[in-house]
Parts: sequence; structure tokens; C-alpha cells
Amino acid sequence: MIDANWQRELYTQPAPELGNTFHDDPLLGPWLRRVLPPARAAALAAELDELGLVAGGELYRLQLADRPNEPRLVQWDAWGNRVDAVEVTPLWREAERLTLRHGLVATGYDRALGRYARIEQFAKVYLFHPSSDVYTCPLAMTDGAARTLLHSGNDALVRRAVPHLTSRDPAGFWTSGQWMTETTGGSDVGRSQTRAALEDGAWRLYGRKWFTSAVTAQMALTLARPEGNPPGGKGLAMYYVELRDADGRLNGIRVDRLKDKLGTRKVPTAELMLEGARAELVGEPRNGTRAIEPMLVVTRMWNSVCAAAAMRRGLALARAYAERRHAFGQPLAEQPLHLDTLAALEAEAWGAFLMTFLFVELAGREESGELDVEQRSLLRLVTPLTKLVTGKQAVAVVSEVIEGFGGAGYVEDTGLPQLLRDSHVLPIWEGTTNVLSLDALLRSDLHTGLAALMGRVSACVRSLSDPRLAAAGRQAIAALERAALWLEAGQERASLEAGARRLALTLARALQLALLCEHAQWLIEHEGDRRGYAAALRYSRLPVDLLHEVDPGLDRELLGRGPAV
Repeated sequence: MIDANWQRELYTQPAPELGNTFHDDPLLGPWLRRVLPPARAAALAAELDELGLVAGGELYRLQLADRPNEPRLVQWDAWGNRVDAVEVTPLWREAERLTLRHGLVATGYDRALGRYARIEQFAKVYLFHPSSDVYTCPLAMTDGAARTLLHSGNDALVRRAVPHLTSRDPAGFWTSGQWMTETTGGSDVGRSQTRAALEDGAWRLYGRKWFTSAVTAQMALTLARPEGNPPGGKGLAMYYVELRDADGRLNGIRVDRLKDKLGTRKVPTAELMLEGARAELVGEPRNGTRAIEPMLVVTRMWNSVCAAAAMRRGLALARAYAERRHAFGQPLAEQPLHLDTLAALEAEAWGAFLMTFLFVELAGREESGELDVEQRSLLRLVTPLTKLVTGKQAVAVVSEVIEGFGGAGYVEDTGLPQLLRDSHVLPIWEGTTNVLSLDALLRSDLHTGLAALMGRVSACVRSLSDPRLAAAGRQAIAALERAALWLEAGQERASLEAGARRLALTLARALQLALLCEHAQWLIEHEGDRRGYAAALRYSRLPVDLLHEVDPGLDRELLGRGPAV
């Protein structure tokens, strides 16, 4: 007879465990010590220590326990009244409490922090996101709405909404929705069909919003076309909507259903019908796509930070598992091929982190009025590049992480499949990879931005005294120089657009490599830490220059579209 204890020992796999995710992160603490004044870094570290303990402990355990729960739409009360109320999960309720305790939106608007406000805010978000079941989605839109309203110059709406959006008080805190997507298209918002009518001196909105995340919010910013306006983005206007009146009744809004999604299933994403929703015009009654640009900078920043955080969580779990899991006579962590795989993923995660927090640093300085013309050009280019490259990296890294667990990574109650599913939204939300690549390629100030990017990379390389790091830095410069030549080669528009993704990824990866080299040099000189050195050199052996010639005509033939005309 087979001994039952022997069976359990043979077939039971050890679950990976998290510790204090701030202490255990190889990047966050050192980077903060590098960029913040010493007193600020020390004060922030105390709060991050608390948040890291919660994120790797009780919040993570609640996340695993809460896994079977999803939001629920209650359309009718017991007496036949239409209420369209959404019940969120227990973890989301705890996530809101932590949001207010740590000021996950409010910190970004703390004037006492000046240029460092965004850095301190997103250091917290980075730790919080992986255990939050994407509660960061409504927070991103809330932050984006606050920044957009402040930028709009609409003093009445700023006074009405911004104190709620940036509050730490549970009784006064609001979240915001962002209602842009319609059935006519997602990224092509100029095709929006929602109509705005001026009735008895008040704006009313009519139309269908097909993908509205965080429908539990108290307010939303949305696009609609005032009657008589021309088609396209210039004919749209941005409106402010409060979802319910003082008695809790919906404001001319009908919630048809919650979306059944691949991931982010804890986020109550709904299809809405606007049936005369009362709204207020935020700015001018046109150029709505331009009016939402401040929102997109903020939400793309959140997207990038969440991508970096997802990679770090996946790798933390994978490395903890590799230490405990034995196969073929030794721990996975001692097996050369597994080490090689994890090292490549670590290098990607380090590059993503450093580029993301450069974006955060630039955005914080811009909001404080501390960027010069060249740095603003760099920020405008880094915004789409960071979002697109980190989204792709997150999916690739987390997918490899799941494979590293073998069959356990494919089992739902480990919580690992959810990490992969939730990561898949990161290249989609706030602009797909192709849309952002074209945004970078076709923007009128690309050459100015490219010059600023080359300037930042060159500054990184000038800081390098280690010969191997300097050689890797020159590799980044060579990739940018080739990208500039590619742009100047006089190609037809179809060829340029076909290569837009490869161009964008090359620019992004060259910047990541340079930032890795710069940070590695600092770590060696100031903290005696050689992990950054290893990350930079490993990254330099990964593909950086992704540009190669393509023939759009052959692509059309391959896809059965016939040769290009």
C-alpha cells in the first residue's frame, strides 16, 4: 500500500510566499534614494514600509480569498424600481480604504511635495496595484479627471469636483469615470455618435457608451457632439456628468449590463445608455479630443506604472517559487536554464521600471512648471513610448512567469492566471500599441522629440565610467542614430506607417538600455550594488534595434489583400 503522507509529499507543490514588497523590491528603494532629497526619501520609506507589508501580506491574502467574487449589477429593487446599482467585491472595499489612508490620488496633488509629488504618489501605486484587483483603474480615471478639470480653467467645476477627487476623507472622496468608447470605435473617438442637446438652458446627452469602466463612480468626463457641430474630433466637446442626484437616482443613465471580459473582471465595466443625462460643458463646445489630452497623459502614466508593478509581482512570485520547488534533484533556482530565463525577465522588468519612473519624474516636473522646452519635447515623446513598450513587456514577462510555474500556473485557485489576464489589458487601455506608435511617428514635433531623446541618452552615456557599461550605452546611441536615418530615408508614407511599431519599440528600448546603464553606474558608486550592472549588460544582449526593411506590398499579398497600389 502507498503511504498517504509520501503521496502528499511527492505531489504537493510549495506555494510561493510574498514578504514586504517594498523591502524585497530591488529597484524602488535605491531609485528613490537616488532621485529624492534624503529627508523626503527617508519619510517616504517609512510609509512604503507599511504599504509593502500590507501589499505582500494581508491584502494579498484577501485577494486570493476574494478570487471567486465579481461585481454584481442589481437593476431592480424589491418593489420594481429601476436602480442599476453595482455591488463591488470585498477586496475593492478594502482597496478604497487603503487608497484614502495612503493618498494614492491625493499625494499627486500635494503642493508641499512640489516636483516630487508624482514620484511619491506612484511609488505607492507601484506597491499597491498588484494586490488591488485593478482598483487602480478607477483611481487612474479619477486622477485624470482632476488633472483635466484643473487644466480646463472651468473654475466652477474645479471647485465642485477636484476637492472630492483628491480627498483623503471617506465621506467626501469621489472616483470618476472616463466615457469615450462607443460601438463605432475605441481609439478613433472622432466617430463618436453621442449627441449633446441644449434643452431649457441645460445640456442633455443622448447615446450609447459601449465600454465604461468603474461605473460605480460619482462623476464622469465624456465626449459628445453638440447638435449642429461637424463630424470628427473637432466637432466633439467634453462634458462633466454626475451619475446620481441627491436622492441616489441615476441621472438619465441606464446600465444595460456589465461586460464579460478576459481579465480585469473585478472592474465593473458597463454598457450605458444616456437618455437625456444632464451634463455641464467643461470648456469650449468643440475640440473635445484636444481637451482630453491632459487626461491621457495621466492615465498612460498609471498604465505604465501598473505594467511595471505587474512584472515585479510576477517575478517576485516566480523567484519565491523557484527557491522552494525542487525538480531533477535540485531547486529550480539552481538550474542554469531556469536562471537564464529569470535573468532575461528581470532585465526587462528593470528597463520598464526605469523608463516608467523617468516618465513619472518628467510629468511631475511639468506640473510644477520646471521643464524647459527640450524636456517638454522629451515628455511628449516618452508618454506614448512608455505606455506602449511597458504594456508589451508586461504581457511577455508575466506569460513567461506563468510558464515557470508549470501546471500550477494554469490553475485558477493559485491566483496566477488572473495576473496574466489582467496584464493583457495593459497594451489595450489608453491606446493600443499600433495607435500609440502612429501617434509617435506622425506627431509634428517628432524630430524635436527625437533630438531630446538623443540628448537624454547621450547624458546617460557620458555618466558612465565602467567600460562595459559605456559600450552598452553606445549600443543605445547607435540604435537611435539608425532610427533617425530610417526616418530621413525619404520612404513613402505606407512604408513609414508599416514600420511605426518597430520604430517606437526601438526608441523605447534604446532609452531603457541607456537608463539601465546610468542607474547601474550610480548603484555601484553609491551603494556598492552590482545587480543593476548585471541587469544592464543582460538587457544589452536582448533585441534593442528592431528596425528592419519591410515591403508593404508583400504584406498585402501574404494577407490576401493583393499587391499595394
